[in-house]
Amino acid sequence: MSYLLDTNVLSEVMRPKPAAAVVEWFDRARRADQWLSVITLGELRRGVALLRHRGAMARADTFEQAIGDIEARHGDRILPVTTEIARRWARISVHSIDMADGLIAATALAHGLAVVTRNVKHFEETGAVVINPFG
Repeated sequence: MSYLLDTNVLSEVMRPKPAAAVVEWFDRARRADQWLSVITLGELRRGVALLRHRGAMARADTFEQAIGDIEARHGDRILPVTTEIARRWARISVHSIDMADGLIAATALAHGLAVVTRNVKHFEETGAVVINPFG
């Protein structure tokens, strides 16, 4: 099985003391089976921008470096939003899901990936397979 990592899962592993269950999930899942959406990267970079806006420059620098490392590790396993994904998102958007999560779900569906997230409820109605590594 291959996985599309949601923003909250990546944010968790960037914390100084990530949840043990999430670390264990990453230890078990093959890196080659882990994929990202450009939407997730955008959400992570928005977090950096918010930190900078609040004056937390050192923390923003740390997170920006971590995001760069994540991008480098995933390389060609970073998925863009395509016309097909936009079509799937349009169908999903009738459910109560925000645009970012809807696009992530549509990406997972288009590529046959399971969404790895803490926010199971956000993805339930989309038809995507959802895995909660937080337990």
